[in-house]
Amino acid sequence: MGSMAHRANLQYARAGLNRMQIDMDDTGTTSLRYRDAGVDIDRGNRLVDRIRAIASRTYRPGVLGGVGGFASLFKLPMDRYRNPVLVTATDGVGTKLRLAVETSRYETVGIDLVAMCANDVLVQGAEPVLFLDYLAMGELELSKAQMVIEGVARGCELAGASLVGGECAEMPGVYSGEDFDLAGFCLGLVEEDRIVNGTGIHPGDRIIGLPSSGLHSNGFSLVRKILEVSGASLGEPFDGAESLGEHLMTPTRIYVGSVRRAMEEIPVKGLAHITGGGLTLNVGRILPAGLCARLDRGHWTMPPIVRWVREAGGIEDREMFRTFNCGIGMTLVVSAHHVDDALRTLGESGEAPAVIGEVLLADPRHREQVIID
Repeated sequence: MGSMAHRANLQYARAGLNRMQIDMDDTGTTSLRYRDAGVDIDRGNRLVDRIRAIASRTYRPGVLGGVGGFASLFKLPMDRYRNPVLVTATDGVGTKLRLAVETSRYETVGIDLVAMCANDVLVQGAEPVLFLDYLAMGELELSKAQMVIEGVARGCELAGASLVGGECAEMPGVYSGEDFDLAGFCLGLVEEDRIVNGTGIHPGDRIIGLPSSGLHSNGFSLVRKILEVSGASLGEPFDGAESLGEHLMTPTRIYVGSVRRAMEEIPVKGLAHITGGGLTLNVGRILPAGLCARLDRGHWTMPPIVRWVREAGGIEDREMFRTFNCGIGMTLVVSAHHVDDALRTLGESGEAPAVIGEVLLADPRHREQVIID
């Protein structure tokens, strides 16, 4: 009996618990509960109840059942598709989450999460239809978790996708303090003959850029390093009344509505979501072999927060363009004679599009596939 109690006390210590209360069953044997190890099933169930109401706002036709089952069901809309192709993407918010903790701004990272996944599905020409999220904390904080999920739901509404399920994991010993992680999975549909893959891009095609809202969700490890070496404070005023932290936490833009409308009206040959790798790598990845792109930086404006990053970090242009979106969150490649229609359609959707470059034959003397002048 004494040795069993001793072993139980060791297990409590390893679980990092503050209290030393041990339950005994009817036989006098030590009885541990999941809650004693830091996982509260009842608290998790209360969060699911809250999520169920939040997620229901995002449901679209085809969703069968709801949140809380072992898996989610969706009926393909065969009245709208002849040969549907499934398109999937998964992503996270990265170390921007660290700034969410430091600024106590949890309501925007859910939008970031959806944007990172839905925009990636979009650039294949697909319509995002379903979304699942994964949220992990050391100890499940209902209010914080609800703020995150509210942001996910808002992102799904903007993307036209249904939040049909996910996972909220309580993981003591893996995440400590306020730390948490967030990941997402998006499923989209596209008609097979309308897949956008860049194969039709030719010299002379124009590249249209859509403005970003700021840094979006990439390069934040470098941003945090800049904050460290510059001594800048997240709470200091920036660009008017808002703080530096509020600008850094501006959520990633979701381009689904405006770009899908453009694709319905004009042939779009290529799409690039400007995420990790910045403008140079992401525009380059959609170009066929033998082609390059020349972008004119004078044709768009960098947001103030991007200019601050460049100046505070003393970052060279090449590093900026391969790390950050630099003010362009999405690009479209269209033929020259479709440019005016594309600009009109995108403008009517609330975008501020600009022709930022052109596709050219690659010059073997240049190693870069994307040249920014």
